Amino acid sequence: MRLTKRDKAIISDLNKFRVMDRDSIAELHFAGLKNPNYAANNVLLRLLRDGHIQRSTAFVPYVYFGPDVNMKKNSAKIGHFLAIVEVYKEIRRLGQLDTFLVEPKYGDKGKVEPDIYCEYRKTPFFIEVQKTVYSERQMSDKMARYIALYNDGILKPFPRVLILSEQRYAIDAKYPMKVFQAQTFSGFIGSLNKDQRPIEKGNAGIKVKIG
Repeated sequence: MRLTKRDKAIISDLNKFRVMDRDSIAELHFAGLKNPNYAANNVLLRLLRDGHIQRSTAFVPYVYFGPDVNMKKNSAKIGHFLAIVEVYKEIRRLGQLDTFLVEPKYGDKGKVEPDIYCEYRKTPFFIEVQKTVYSERQMSDKMARYIALYNDGILKPFPRVLILSEQRYAIDAKYPMKVFQAQTFSGFIGSLNKDQRPIEKGNAGIKVKIG
């Protein structure tokens, strides 16, 4: 069967995010239908049967992988990538999401590999989705890589660094770039709204004004 435009969009997202659960696929690609999950199941089953996608039944709901993704079906990283999908859905619901990249690499090997690079309301962000607790040394090393990239001067303006974690880290040092912590992206935006300083209107549209 010939792939539809929606089929291709689903496969593209699966390659982009590495892995997605059924409910997320339903929300992103079948919203507005009477029963999005049922419709998603039917399409995913067809794509799986025809060899266009991969699946793991080790999770409920099942999770799916793109054809170009080489990951064990019980990989410990699956939960991490699913968390990135959740952040994407959360920011998307807020609106004005222009760019969203998963684990892009910046600078030489061993420098910065954020979980997410995105542009929300014309403002660039590096986002770390921190589900495991880092030691002080690990977090210090991570921030040192961001400082090195900032000092390279190859990114202008330099993205805000946002750490999403239930754990609050002791990163109170004065960094050359803007660094924030929050449990969720929505919580981060909400905290800015309380300060009455996040939104700035201009010719280029509405921007997030931070610091």
